[in-house]
This record gives sequence, C-alpha cells and structure tokens, in this order.
Amino acid sequence: MSGLAGAAALLLANAALPARADTVSLFCSSSGSEYEICKAGADAWARQTGNEVRINKMPAAWDEALPLYQQLLSAQSTDADVLLLDVVWVGLLQKNLLDLNADLSKDDIAQHFPATVAAGTVNGRLVALPWYTDTGLMFYRKDLLAKYGKPVPKTWAELTETAKAVQDGERAAGNKDIWGYVWQGKSYEGLTCDAIEWTASSGGGTIIDDKGAITIDNAKAAGALALAHGWVGSITPPGALNYDEEGSRSVFETGNAVFLRNWAYVWGTSQAAGAPLVGKVGVAALPVGAAGERSSGCMGTAHLGISKYTRHKDAALSLLHFLAGKDEQKRRAIAGAYNPTIAALYDDADVLKALPFLKDAEAAFAESAVRPSAITGSSYNRVSQAFFKAVHGVLGGDTEAGPALKTLAEDLATIKAAGKW
Repeated sequence: MSGLAGAAALLLANAALPARADTVSLFCSSSGSEYEICKAGADAWARQTGNEVRINKMPAAWDEALPLYQQLLSAQSTDADVLLLDVVWVGLLQKNLLDLNADLSKDDIAQHFPATVAAGTVNGRLVALPWYTDTGLMFYRKDLLAKYGKPVPKTWAELTETAKAVQDGERAAGNKDIWGYVWQGKSYEGLTCDAIEWTASSGGGTIIDDKGAITIDNAKAAGALALAHGWVGSITPPGALNYDEEGSRSVFETGNAVFLRNWAYVWGTSQAAGAPLVGKVGVAALPVGAAGERSSGCMGTAHLGISKYTRHKDAALSLLHFLAGKDEQKRRAIAGAYNPTIAALYDDADVLKALPFLKDAEAAFAESAVRPSAITGSSYNRVSQAFFKAVHGVLGGDTEAGPALKTLAEDLATIKAAGKW
C-alpha cells in the first residue's frame, strides 16, 4: 500500500471512531437529598453526551467547602472543572473563574431573573450562572388573618399593625405564648440578610452600591432599623436577638407566631404530614417600607462556575449549560423543591403543582436584594460582620440607628481602604 493510500485508510478508520469522551469534575452538595438530585442531573448529561462526570462531594456545611475551593484554585489545579458556588463566594473567587459571556448565548442568559444574573457578574464578567434561587419570604397564618379579617400586609407598617392586632386578640383568647412576628436576630450572616431586606425595601440601599460606594449612612436605612428595634418586646420576643433560621421556624411551626421571615424550605417543613400548621400557612413576598418600593428579600442563589484552569472547557460548558437549563431546573424543582431562576417556570403547571407557593412569591424571587459580596470580593466577610454587629446593637438598644450607621460607614471606609474593593 502506498503512503498516500495508507494515510487515507487511517483517516477513514479514525472517522469511524467515536469522539474522545471527556471526564468532567463537578462539585455537588452532600446535604440531605441534594447529592442524589445533583448526581441524577449529571448522569443524564453524561448519557446524552457520551462524556463522564466525576462528582466531588462538598461538605454538608457549605462554609467548609470554600477553603477547599480556595486551595484548589490558588494551586491552579486541573481537578476542579464545574463548581457549585454560594452567591457570596462569587466576588471572592471571580479571578479564578471563566467569563461565560463569550460562550453562552444572550437568550440563555436572559431567561434567568436579572437579579440572579447580576449576582454572578463582577465588573461586567459573568463568572457564575444561576442554578437555583432562594430569597427571604414572609410566612403567615392564613387562618388567623381570616379570623380577624386582616389582609396580607404589603408594607412594614401594615405588618406591624396586623401582627399586634392578631397577637393581642389571641392572647386575650388564652394563647399567652403567641407573638406577632419572628425572624433571625442573632449576630451572624442571617441578620445581614434580614437587615438588608429592611433597608433595601425602604429605599435605604444594600450597604454598598454596585459601584463600591458606601451608602448605608442614610435616613431611610436608619428609619428601617429603628422600626425593627421597636418590634423587639412588642410583636417580637426579646429572645429573637438569639434566633437563627431554625430557632425562628420552631416558634412559628409550634403555633406561637403570626408571621415569620425565613427561607423557602419552611414551606416543606410546615406542610409535612402531621405538622400542626398543615393547610394554615400562606407565603408572600416580604413587605416594603412604603408603597412603590420593591419587595427585597435577600438573595440566597446558588450558582455554577467553571475554573479557568480546566482542561475540559467545552465539556464543562456543556455540563453547566445542561444543569442550569430549563428542563433540568424543572426536574429539580419537582424532585427537590429547588426554586428555579428561570422566569418561565413560574407559570409551569407541573412546577406549580409541586411548589404551589411559587406564583404568589414570584416577585420576591425576581426582585431579590443582593448582598454586596461581588463588589467587595475578599473584604465581604469583614463588611458583613461590621454590618450585622452594628444592627444587632441597634436592635438590642445599645445605640440608636442614626449614630450606629454613621460609625458603621466610618468602619467600612477603613475596610475599603485596606481591601481596596
């Protein structure tokens, strides 16, 4: 056989072979049923594409995953391809993540809620695509509002009045342990979320704007915190200053609160078989400071990003596109109650059957307030700690809101100078 004929034969033989499969590394949460639901999606993509997925189990406590990511990325490891990211990690890790704008279509990006896309964008670079979302929501006792002829409150002032009226009525009827409104008042990241909801929905901003300017020292933010301080001991138990999500949920689900601020998972726990409040709970977007303001539940979105050190860029992009796509988000919503980031799924009959509260809370998911983690990057933890400590002091009566926010702004300026966000 001549050299030319041999080369042609080799080309024909190679053409008959399947394309070389890639093995893509994916990080999945190991908390509860999350791992199995994540794995099912990855396996479906592998069957569809002929590639393979190597799944790395994240710790159940997500905070423990961040140091692992930092170690892998700082070493420019090729063992990390597609990363599951908490929204507040995006700014911290963004320099080690691919810009997805060049590889995803505008339609692919635009189908997600704009706020979730913005949360994955740093300095114009889309480094993380929304996968599922969460936001602060208002849970309420439908039966008690009906009993007292009260509508679902739309403003914080209406919530204050309604919570007090129902609380007082129930106490007069013999339920001495009931409170009007419970939330997360402990000095931790959860309080940052609650307080940003108060300030943002009152026109007081989100501590730092998207240009990096410190905005928290303003009258509307101070007014929102002063109102919240007034709840403590009136419609909110003083012990709420030590509540986290589970502490506040317990009070509500034992029948001892009219209103609760918490995350979407409470729908499932409150409506579980045999739970005391089955059929008695409603869900709505959180109130606003005044008519015309946006409801601003704190965003808790999970994103997917790709390490810029990946050796399998095309396959990693394909996996990310599949996992964050409409069909997979629908499956995850039905199978695991993961709230979609794609607006069209909030009109999907199958999704609404599985998650009946979604339609009532759509505005909350669409208009979430974003913590300033992207703009502050590695300084975010210091920013958040300074904020929730200042807020906790106001709630506990250690200082008034106006002076506390003035001091906070000065502290944040020092952090900014050191961190140079």
